[in-house]
Amino acid sequence: MNWLRSGVHRTFRSLRQRNYRLFFGGHAVSVSGTWMQRVAQDWLVLQLSGSGIALGTSTALQFLPMLLFGMWGGLVIDRFDKRRLLIGTQVAQAVLALVLAVLTSTGAVELWMVYVLALLLGLVTVVDSPGRQAFVAELVEPDDYVNAQGLNSTIHNAGRLVGPAIAGVLIASIGVAAAFFVNAASFAAVLVALLRMDPHALHRVPPTPRGPGQVREGLRYVWSRPVLRSTIVVVAVVGLFGQNFRVVLPLLAQDTFGQGAGTYGTLMALLGLGAVLGALTSASRSAPSFRSIVTTCFLFALVTFAAAASPTLPFAFAAMVALGFFNITLNTYGRTLLQLRSDRSMHGRVMALHALVFLGSTPFGSYIAGVVSEQWGARGGIAMGGAASLLAGLAYVRAVDEGPSEAPTVSAVETEAQ
Repeated sequence: MNWLRSGVHRTFRSLRQRNYRLFFGGHAVSVSGTWMQRVAQDWLVLQLSGSGIALGTSTALQFLPMLLFGMWGGLVIDRFDKRRLLIGTQVAQAVLALVLAVLTSTGAVELWMVYVLALLLGLVTVVDSPGRQAFVAELVEPDDYVNAQGLNSTIHNAGRLVGPAIAGVLIASIGVAAAFFVNAASFAAVLVALLRMDPHALHRVPPTPRGPGQVREGLRYVWSRPVLRSTIVVVAVVGLFGQNFRVVLPLLAQDTFGQGAGTYGTLMALLGLGAVLGALTSASRSAPSFRSIVTTCFLFALVTFAAAASPTLPFAFAAMVALGFFNITLNTYGRTLLQLRSDRSMHGRVMALHALVFLGSTPFGSYIAGVVSEQWGARGGIAMGGAASLLAGLAYVRAVDEGPSEAPTVSAVETEAQ
């Protein structure tokens, strides 16, 4: 049993830090509500429009601000106190969820209102998403970055597992508005966690002083480093074409298998189950390698094709678990590699660029997936992601051949710089 205790200790070692425990617990509650809202919002748009293009448009609007302002959000993160910024983003998200809940429960909601609120939520995400990723470096030591990112992915995807399942039940029994109300309340947990943290125990670096061309400096920094550049390219391709689940899965449930909101919630929940397993697997590793990223990218493409070809609903359920596993493993490896190989003073901008290509590509990806699904069905929209991911993996093989097999830790990089 020693090997089991050792494995558990290795997988959950970041929880030894009190500040990280608080963040972990608060975020675990909040993220379930976030996924409830995502499922409910998608279903609300489908009810109001009955259109795959409208569904893609609402998702695109939510992530358009990241595409337009993502790098400036990263600069804000590098310049200001990350903890205080996150407190502000949680309050803003709670207010937006409450507004949508009230509009829906009173019957006043219209499609354009959902579009506007999705856009406003996207503006908050410009700071919130890369801010949460960069904040990890203040909560744990560099040797635990991989573990903490893996655990973050675990709770994020546990929320993807729990949230959609609850949302499906609430939508079917009470109505869409209930999911929005629950999400608004869930932000209290992460706010309490952030307020209870010990600021003196955070591993802060001096804020980046104001200066000209700092956004361009961040872009040049990533582009001049082959490891960072190659990882960003893969994340961009897979994010653009392979992760449009909120567009293709409602259509797969409704049009392909003739089912309702409950089945869509189940598909998303099983995707989350696979992601939780993948995140825990990632958390147990000490450092990602180039080869592991390539291998995972190929496996993600393979299971995407399997999901597109699902002959029955039970097969689709099984494919969702595998799809979630390889999707989150690939994302966690890529995100951690970027953080390990970049200077702390650049973390905000590097993680913002990651969020830009990962989330900011969604406006284009969602719309493309909506158009493809409208023309060739949900299976076509899913298969498109598999083809793009396969090509991304093939392109990344060259980076593996040209670069070292393992990425050094942040401490090693900083030692070299000194």
